Amino acid sequence: MEVQSLVYPHDLKRENLPDTVAAIGFFDGVHKGHQAVIEQAMNIASQSKKESAVITFDPHPSVVLQKQIEQVRYITPIDDKIKKMEASGVDRLYIIRFDQSLAKLTPKQFIDHFIVNLHISHLVAGFDFTFGHKGSGNMENIHEFTGNELEITTISRLDYQDDKISSTRIRHELKQGNMERAEILLGRPYSLTGEVIHGDKRGRTIGYPTANIKIEDYYFLPRIGVYAVEVEVGDKHYYGMANLGYNPTFTDDRENTKLEVHIFDFDENIYGEQIVVYWKKFIRDEEKFSGIDELVEKLRDDEEQSREFFAINE
Repeated sequence: MEVQSLVYPHDLKRENLPDTVAAIGFFDGVHKGHQAVIEQAMNIASQSKKESAVITFDPHPSVVLQKQIEQVRYITPIDDKIKKMEASGVDRLYIIRFDQSLAKLTPKQFIDHFIVNLHISHLVAGFDFTFGHKGSGNMENIHEFTGNELEITTISRLDYQDDKISSTRIRHELKQGNMERAEILLGRPYSLTGEVIHGDKRGRTIGYPTANIKIEDYYFLPRIGVYAVEVEVGDKHYYGMANLGYNPTFTDDRENTKLEVHIFDFDENIYGEQIVVYWKKFIRDEEKFSGIDELVEKLRDDEEQSREFFAINE
């Protein structure tokens, strides 16, 4: 997959680019609704013997358009999004930087510069995609800004249990700890990638050594608590349980959220490695215990529930 990061104005020339069918959208989460848009573009490209592309944006428009928002937490930060697009098999990925210059473009200017000039002859988008200044371009009026040479395919709303599959809905499910429902909407478990860093090593002293994961501030975090998780280390997968929170039994620090993962039946040095945590099931809220014995008793119960969920034996 070829990745191109673009700003306005870009200097790519239409005559140097292949005839392309493109899916366009912000695609945070790359959930089932997004997947339907991307798959349709790829199918059309295959049938018409053209290249396929995905056009997305970075950062989220709210960072530029809403001055009070300084940081957006993403379901799929840009690096994760690139990996998921590559796994889809798309030929090209265009990442357009969303800034004030882009926000000021009229719908026609946007279409001419980022669609026509990229040699895109067929554009696929979800029914609610908007573009141009203040989102004045949409999938109902898009033909007003395009010539006859650009074909348009609009993907209808995709529902689950009579409600739209959306990034907003997935964030709500994650904040409620509804990991199984979020997994259905995403079409895969929610995941977070992070570096294993040194912690206080307290877990080793109580029989539950943990991998402390550095949480990058661009990740959307689910509900605080204990989870059954699957962990990808290198090219291998393991089961385990994770605590997302503040360790209230040992500290009063409520500012810095910590992620600690106890990997079952695992004893390797993985400091400095990037691992992927797949959040599978919410077990319980984080609690403050009166002492070590009470904590260990609860951890044993957490482990039993997690192993039972994964149907594995000790």
